[in-house]
Amino acid sequence: TQNKLAALQASLAMLRQHGGDADMEAALQSRIAHAEKEAASKEKPLAERLAGTREYIVRAEKRREAAQEALDGLLFDGMFIAAGGFGLCGIPELLLQSIKETGTKDLVFASNNAGVDDFGLGILLQTKQVKKMISSYVGENDTFMSQYLGGELELEFNPQGTLAERMRAGGAGIPGFYTKTGVGTVIAEGKEHKEFDGETYILETGLKTDLAIIKAWKSDETGNLIYRKTSRNFNPAAATCGKICVAEVEEIVPSGELNPDLIHTPGIYVHRI
Repeated sequence: TQNKLAALQASLAMLRQHGGDADMEAALQSRIAHAEKEAASKEKPLAERLAGTREYIVRAEKRREAAQEALDGLLFDGMFIAAGGFGLCGIPELLLQSIKETGTKDLVFASNNAGVDDFGLGILLQTKQVKKMISSYVGENDTFMSQYLGGELELEFNPQGTLAERMRAGGAGIPGFYTKTGVGTVIAEGKEHKEFDGETYILETGLKTDLAIIKAWKSDETGNLIYRKTSRNFNPAAATCGKICVAEVEEIVPSGELNPDLIHTPGIYVHRI
């Protein structure tokens, strides 16, 4: 802005020096006045500049002070939820605890695994709030095993790569895709088979959920997210496939502090932080 202002002022001085016409001088003066106003505006604090703008409103709407507040009005019995995390790494533990406290039941979860008996998704299994799991790995959870073997819990096994791609596809608006993974196993039962270049593939559908709950390391005020190391795992894919995405984060920083090249999930996908 300052460079633009200086260039306009130099043009005006040159015009006057060479006796330019009055209309051109008036036009330059008008542009200089506008540039001065723009420069003065940019010297104000960011919060003052944004007050009343759409970006300011978006920031105010996304941020919540606690997990219970972040889920307020979103939960209902029988809903379909995508949850990020791998094992106990990168799981939205506070959001899961809040879901437990609401007593919401008959839930369907798409998640790599079901936590352990007393942590992660395991706490919702203990209270029998989960009706069905779409998962890759369900070991190390005695509650899960007993409920599944007892017919209390439905299970849909997905290979890990297939589950990640189903989440990503749902978020990208892709209704289905073909994969060789699972051909000739129980995973393929009841699914469409098709040959490409002499190889058999099965059709998998994209996942679109009512809610996505994820865990990130840092967020800015508009919901741009950065994950830390292996906690990135399923979180970026899960974030995109929910109609509503709630991100549990360790730190919220002012907008502009995150390097755009390091952002993993754009804030357009995130509704509450």
